[in-house]
Amino acid sequence: MSEAPQKPVTIRDLQSFEDLEQAEALEREVWGLADRDVMPMALMIATKEAGSAWIGAFDGPKLAGFVFGFLAMEGGHVTLHSHMLAVREPYRDLDLGYKLKLAQRERTLAMRVPEVTWTFDPLQSRNAHLNFGKLGVVSDIYKVDFYGPQTSSVLHQNGTDRLWVRWPLTSRRVRDRLLGKDYRPEALDALSHLQPLVQFNGDGKPHRNDLVTALARQRIAIQIPSDIGAVEQKDPGLAREWREATRWAFTEALRAGFFVAEFARTVRGKQGPGNYLLEKGSITEFVPELQRKPDPFR
Repeated sequence: MSEAPQKPVTIRDLQSFEDLEQAEALEREVWGLADRDVMPMALMIATKEAGSAWIGAFDGPKLAGFVFGFLAMEGGHVTLHSHMLAVREPYRDLDLGYKLKLAQRERTLAMRVPEVTWTFDPLQSRNAHLNFGKLGVVSDIYKVDFYGPQTSSVLHQNGTDRLWVRWPLTSRRVRDRLLGKDYRPEALDALSHLQPLVQFNGDGKPHRNDLVTALARQRIAIQIPSDIGAVEQKDPGLAREWREATRWAFTEALRAGFFVAEFARTVRGKQGPGNYLLEKGSITEFVPELQRKPDPFR
């Protein structure tokens, strides 16, 4: 049954033991995890008290969603690694994931940390749209079975491959996205002229095009299903084919010096498969701010 918010949803820090208990329950609900895969309450308390960012979206006293990140080191620089973002199903049309990321950005900047990293399943079209299209992340790292071949979650039965994304919080790219500047015309124009390295064939299966030809270009496209969850439920074997084909495409392209720059769900004016756009070159040349990450503890 759908549950409409009782009042405007409030974004605030998780403050009490009861708040963390709600986050634990929400984690179980969203991912359907067995006990062994749920974050222990003792660890949740310790990370909160040690300064990690636990931010919630509250409908009155009820937790509708949360985002959790902890301080990390990458390339000798301090970052915030965003480990979990979850929103309860009745609240998913309220853009809470985006609002929670904005709150996380504010908190991270207040900590004088300039970059957030996280991982997500590159077959998840909705998450790709949020991450690249609305937030402005970039990525040049693909992790095969990041959490192992599977976990107890129904969402993790088709492997746990992840893109490791970087969110340079004060970069022009990110500021433009948050101001609503539309990135799509340029990306869609580029995608409309590319034959994807992996694309749909006539019966919904992934087709691999010639790798040598693709790597000789300055841009590469990779297609994914619009709803991989539906594919996993209907035909797990087909979902596995998409995992293996896109794993091949991403790993080969990134190994050859490409990085993931954009994602679009519409090409040539039509809704359809998701489309990643990969650019050849240095990710730090594409987003110069990634080279200027001051150590906040110096």
